[in-house]
Amino acid sequence: MDEQTINNYWHEIINTMNDGLMVVSPDGTILMVNQAFERMIGYSREELIGSSCARLRCDTCEAARSGGREKWCDLFDQETATRKPCYFMRKDGLYIPVLKNAAILRDERGRLLGAVETLTDLSELSQRDETIQHLSRLVDTSGDFYGMVGRSQGMWQVFELTRKAAQSEAPVIILGESGTGKELVAHAIHNLGPRREGPFIACNCAALNEALLESELFGHVKGAFTGAYSHRQGRFEAAHRGDLFLDEIGDLPPAIQVKLLRVLETKQFERVGDHRPLTADVRIITATHRSLEALVAEGKFREDLFFRINVIPIHLPPLRDRLEDVPLLVEHFLKTISQRHGKHISSLSRDALDLFLAYSWPGNIRELKGVLEYAVVVADGGPITVAHLPPKLLRRSVPAVPRPTREVVGASAAPPANDEKTALINALQQTGGNQSQAAALLGVSRVTVWHRMKRYGIDVQKLISAPPARP
Repeated sequence: MDEQTINNYWHEIINTMNDGLMVVSPDGTILMVNQAFERMIGYSREELIGSSCARLRCDTCEAARSGGREKWCDLFDQETATRKPCYFMRKDGLYIPVLKNAAILRDERGRLLGAVETLTDLSELSQRDETIQHLSRLVDTSGDFYGMVGRSQGMWQVFELTRKAAQSEAPVIILGESGTGKELVAHAIHNLGPRREGPFIACNCAALNEALLESELFGHVKGAFTGAYSHRQGRFEAAHRGDLFLDEIGDLPPAIQVKLLRVLETKQFERVGDHRPLTADVRIITATHRSLEALVAEGKFREDLFFRINVIPIHLPPLRDRLEDVPLLVEHFLKTISQRHGKHISSLSRDALDLFLAYSWPGNIRELKGVLEYAVVVADGGPITVAHLPPKLLRRSVPAVPRPTREVVGASAAPPANDEKTALINALQQTGGNQSQAAALLGVSRVTVWHRMKRYGIDVQKLISAPPARP
C-alpha cells in the first residue's frame, strides 16, 4: 500500500481510533473531528465543523485566553503539548477529564496551517481511582457479607434489607451509631444494585464548611471564587449513572439542604459560579448517626428533605446489642491485623473474651478493631490475654450476665458444650421458659437460643418443672 492509497482511506483510518481527534485552524475554528471525538463530547460532526473550539470550554485554553494572549492558546508558542490533563465540556454540560496530546501543523515551507489534538477519555480511570480509594478503606474489613461480619438476628435483617434495597432506585438512609459500619452497607448496596458498573462516589457532609461542601458536591467554574483557578467537577457529576453516598447527612448546612432537595426533586443542579442547569442520573444513599426526627423538631433539618431521603431506612444495631457477634468479629480482625504486623495471633484467652463480652463498646466495631490493633502490637505471640488489652477496657468493663465462655476464640475454637448447655438451662428456668427473656440474659438472639435448645434436645415443658442445673 503506497502513500496515495493511505491518503484515500485517511478518514476510515482515523475513525478506527479509540482516542478523539480534532484539527483546528490558527483562529480556533474546528476543521475536522473523528467519530471517537463525537462520542466523547456528545456533539455531532455537523455541529462542530466550522464552529469555534471555545465551545468545548477547555480549562487550560481558557486560562491562556484570560491572560490576554493574541494567539488562540500557548500551543502555538510551544509547538507541542504532551500528556496534558484538562477538562472539556460535553454537549450535556458535564465536564469530562481528558489527557491531551497536541502538535502544530505546518506545510513544507513552514507556514502555519493549524493544530491537531488527540484526547484520551479519563472518565473510567477517574471512576476506577475513586473505587480503589474506597476499596482501600474497606479491604481490611472484608468479611461475610460485603465486608460486614455477623450472625446475629439483627445483622441478618440488615443483610436481607440491604439486598432488597439494592434493587430499588429509591433513596436509602442508613442509620446507626458511629463505628457501626454504615459505609460498608452503602458500598454493598452499590455492588448489589443495577448501577454496579457505574461509579460509587462518597462525600462526608461533616468534613467541610458550607462553601467548600457546595463546591465539592456541585462543582465550580473557573473564577467562581478566590482560588478557583480551573473548572472542578462536583460529586454529582462524578456519580453520573452511579450511586452518590452522602455520609453524616444530619450535619448538612441549611443552604445546602435546599439545593440537595432541588436535585432530588428535579435531578438538576448548577455549578458554583454558573447558572446553567445540569442533569445527573444519580441514586442517593445517605447515612447519619444523629436523630433526624429530633433535628427536624428543632428546626435544624428540613422536614421535606427528610421525607425525600427517608424512603428505605436501614438501622444498624450497636455492637452492645449483638454481643454474640463479638467472637466472630475478633476472629476476623485478628486474622487481618496479625498478618499486617507479621505475627501469628488468632485467639483470645478466656479471661480476655469475658472482658470483651462485658464491655459496652461505645465506639462499636471501630473501637473493637482499635483495641485488637493495640493488643496485637503489645503481644509477642500466642493468645491475647488481659495483660495485652488497653487500660480503658479494664476500667470500663462491668460485670455481665453469666454467659458461656471460651478457652480461646479462633478458627478451631468452640464453646465448651457443658458450660453452654448449663447456662442455657439455667436461663430458661429463671425466665419460666421464655426464650426471648432467656436470650436477653445470655446476651444472644432468640434464634440462637432456639438453635441451642434443638442442639441439646431441651424440652421447655419438662425443664421448667425440674430443679436448676448445676455445673
